[in-house]
Amino acid sequence: MKNILLIEDNLGDVRLTTELLREAAPQDFSISTSATLAQGLNIISQQSIDVVLLDLSLPDGYGIETFEKVHRESPQLPIVVLTSLDDNEFGLQAVKQGAQDYLVKGQINAQLLRRVICYAIERKILLVKLEKALADIKTLHGLIPICANCKSIRNDSGYWQQLEKYISEHSEAQFSHGLCPKCIKEIYPEYAPK
Repeated sequence: MKNILLIEDNLGDVRLTTELLREAAPQDFSISTSATLAQGLNIISQQSIDVVLLDLSLPDGYGIETFEKVHRESPQLPIVVLTSLDDNEFGLQAVKQGAQDYLVKGQINAQLLRRVICYAIERKILLVKLEKALADIKTLHGLIPICANCKSIRNDSGYWQQLEKYISEHSEAQFSHGLCPKCIKEIYPEYAPK
């Protein structure tokens, strides 16, 4: 069973959305509702929620900032934006900010609502896995053969390469070069601090 949080202050829209969810799959969804952003954030912090249906016109939040607050508090949570604006640019803006989808009130039916919710949950799961995989790719781990003299590293193909090149290929690290005090004394004694 998927736990859905509907953050919506219009009682008519709450009733309609709840009926559509019950019509779509009564056994698949458990629905909690909130009339304010603050109450919705409180529910998210206390309950296990699988997806949020978020109206962007609330007593304590308006516009894309409403979405940003929920997304900032729970970035792992899939959010479907509900809007009365039939504006593709607005919907795209919400999706670019991290929303999984958007629905225009008055144009929603039971099948569409069910599909959008299920896809939003699955997309978010895949995004979280992808972000973790990308982070793992850029993390150095395991045994790394390094020359004790010149500090070159043997790569996965068996070739020796400069330490900086190897690390930059296997991580997001960037380098800034300088000389330590010992090397300054050995290489440029005239510039070494006295």
